[in-house]
Amino acid sequence: MAAVAPRIFVSHLSGIAVFDPNGDQVGRVRDLVAMVRVGRRPPRLLGLVVELSTRRRIFLPMTRVTGIESGQVITTGVLNVRRFEQRPTERLVLGEMLDRRVRLVETGEEVTVLDVSIQQLPARRDWEIDRVFVRKGKGGTFRRKGEALTVDWSAVDGFSVEEHGQGAENLLATFEQLRPADLANVLHHLSPKRRAEVAAALTNERLADVLEELPEDDQIEILGKLKEERAADVLEEMDPDDAADLLGELPEADKERLLALMRPGDAADVRRLMAYEDKTAGGLMTTEPIVLRPDSTVADALARVRNPDLSPALAAQVYVCRPPDETPTGKYLGTIHFQRLLRDPPYTMVSSILDEDLQALSPDAQLPEIAGFFATYDMVAAPVVDEGGSLLGAVTVDDVLDHMLPDDWREQEFLPHSLGFARAGGTPVPEDVTHGD
Repeated sequence: MAAVAPRIFVSHLSGIAVFDPNGDQVGRVRDLVAMVRVGRRPPRLLGLVVELSTRRRIFLPMTRVTGIESGQVITTGVLNVRRFEQRPTERLVLGEMLDRRVRLVETGEEVTVLDVSIQQLPARRDWEIDRVFVRKGKGGTFRRKGEALTVDWSAVDGFSVEEHGQGAENLLATFEQLRPADLANVLHHLSPKRRAEVAAALTNERLADVLEELPEDDQIEILGKLKEERAADVLEEMDPDDAADLLGELPEADKERLLALMRPGDAADVRRLMAYEDKTAGGLMTTEPIVLRPDSTVADALARVRNPDLSPALAAQVYVCRPPDETPTGKYLGTIHFQRLLRDPPYTMVSSILDEDLQALSPDAQLPEIAGFFATYDMVAAPVVDEGGSLLGAVTVDDVLDHMLPDDWREQEFLPHSLGFARAGGTPVPEDVTHGD
């Protein structure tokens, strides 16, 4: 008797590595593609959406999957690197099926989809979605959760009907460990409807981090679908320079309305940045660098550098200024790189180890001058000081790169354009191979 193929729940496949026959990793699973069929026949699993190291998403047909086991996917070794584009008849399993509300055929009771399982058909290379893991009731934060059960695909109804107000709790659980840039890439590839639902389910802080990594059009789209009070809360959580860039793309009336809803201190920082021209040090800087008084110690400085909420670039150095400590500060005295902080005793006064020779940037410095500064001094952040000697903020190298790269750089993959294929231990395949393989 032939052995029954193991059942695999799709939430366990999110993010797992994809390897070629030689053991070389070629990417990670980001979603699964299925085709819902007429009647109550289980959907056919067409393939996997695999994200390459270049962040390009490609389609890997199930016919090229030789095994799914031990937390990894093994392929035949041949990859078509044509960018994945979803077709009208296809459904993204993680992106569109999880959190959907459907009904049990037998009782008509509404249930929420928590997960679905896939299984390979006996003696064939075809895969199907065979089971659905659901929870009874509508759920929600303040509702008592109902009974969870696993049923056959044919026992539920409603997957083929477009749903409004679909939740995102279980989808987000599958991407919980993703960095903001990777989660932003996930959102970018979802439909506008699903993107808005996922954004609504994120915390303000998490959504702010993700927005900073999204293309401008996606930022504006998501912000426009939030209630104004929440949009203002999210803008407060963003880095002031990123919030200023985003607000600068909105109509004047919308911009002023959101600024009025923000906390006065946060709104003042953003307004200050928006007063500078684009692609100048004043327009690129953040107003929240690490500022210390001259009587602070190395121990004080290291305690501030350890703040996990700081980006690596901002944590790379501290700026010593006379009071007040908030930008614009009192007289700027100098900079200390964190490597110098590690070389001196904790009780050392920061005023005694200043780098006073490092040239500060003027807020009116243009992008080429700023880039030249970073290239000349091998720095990852630079102080911005006004004519009166006050520290206004700091420009970080990531902000410089954001404005030097093409506007659509987040949507591009850094692949050699002369290659129409990727080799993963096999023969190259032209880019025009279709999903049907």
